[in-house]
Amino acid sequence: MIVSKTPHRISFFGGGTDYPTWYLENGGKVIGTAINKYCYITCRQLPPFFEHKHHIVYSHIEDIQTPDEIRHPSVREVFKYLNIQQGLSIHHDGDIPARSGMGSSSAFTVGLLKTLYAFDGKMLSKHRLMEEAIHVEQELIQENVGSQDQAFAAYGGFNVIEFMKTGEIDVQPVVMRPNMLKKFEEKFMLFFSGIYRIASNIAKEQIDNTQKNTEKLLKMQQLTEEAYQVLTNHKTDFRRFGELLHESWLLKKSLSSKITTDVVDDMYQLAMKNGAIGGKLLGAGGGGFMVFYVEPESQEQVREALKNYLYIPFEFDFSGSQIIAYTHT
Repeated sequence: MIVSKTPHRISFFGGGTDYPTWYLENGGKVIGTAINKYCYITCRQLPPFFEHKHHIVYSHIEDIQTPDEIRHPSVREVFKYLNIQQGLSIHHDGDIPARSGMGSSSAFTVGLLKTLYAFDGKMLSKHRLMEEAIHVEQELIQENVGSQDQAFAAYGGFNVIEFMKTGEIDVQPVVMRPNMLKKFEEKFMLFFSGIYRIASNIAKEQIDNTQKNTEKLLKMQQLTEEAYQVLTNHKTDFRRFGELLHESWLLKKSLSSKITTDVVDDMYQLAMKNGAIGGKLLGAGGGGFMVFYVEPESQEQVREALKNYLYIPFEFDFSGSQIIAYTHT
C-alpha cells in the first residue's frame, strides 16, 4: 500500500498570467506558497475476488472494469496515460474541500501521478511531476486551468514561478531569512466563504477575455515584480506587500464578471474596515477561500468581524508532494 501527501496552495500575485494562452505570447510570473493543508491518496492492489477491477473512492464511489468507465476525469485520464493494467483501489481524503480555489484538483492530479509512479517503483523529479500533471489537466482532460497549481503541489515552498514564452516553467524559492519568513507568514489570515464553484467554468470567461484584458494582465505582472522586490529588499516592513495585494485584487475582479460575488465583496469590505491591508479571493473566482494581509495587532478584530465565516490557521509547506507510506505485502 502506498500513501501520498500533496499540499494545497495560496497564490498571492500573478494569477491569470499562468494560462498558456497568455504566457506563450507574453510570459508570466506568479508569487505564492504551498500550505500545510493536504490531499492524501491511498493506493493498493485490489485482489481479483471482486466483480469489479478498480475501486475508486472520493466524494463518490466507483467500482468499474476499465479506465474508460471512470467518471472522475483525473483518475480516468491518469489511468489511461500510465496504461494501468492491474486492479487498483484508490482512496482520496483532503484537508480542503474541492471546488474552493486552493488548487485542490491539481493537488489531486499531482498526488495521483506521484502515487501511481511509486506503485510502479518509479520516482519522478519535482519538475517532471509538475509537467506531467499540467499535460494531464490541460491536454488530456482539457480543463481551463493555469500552470501554477501543479507547480506548487509538486514543489511545495514559497516560490516565484516564471512562465516563459517557450513554454518552459522556472520555479525558484523566495529567499528570506528564517525569522523574516516566519514574520511574513504570520501576517496572513485565511477564511472560507462557504461557496463552492467549478473553476474551469469561471476561468473560461477570463481566458476568452485575454486579448481585451491585455493591459490589466500586464499591470498584474508589474505588481508581481513590485511584490517580489518588497520580499527581497531585506526590510522588516511587509505592509507594502499587503497594499499591492489590494491593488492586484481590484484588477483581478475586473477580468471577468464571474470572479467576485456579493458575498465575496461583503467579506472583503468587512475585513478592510477592521484592519486588513489587502487581500484576495483564491483561485479562479466565484467563491471559495479568501486570504487577507493583516498586521498581528489587528487580527483579532478581523477574526471577530468575519466570525460568520470559517477561519483556517495555516503555515507554509516546503515539502511538496511526497510518499509518506510505502509497503509491499
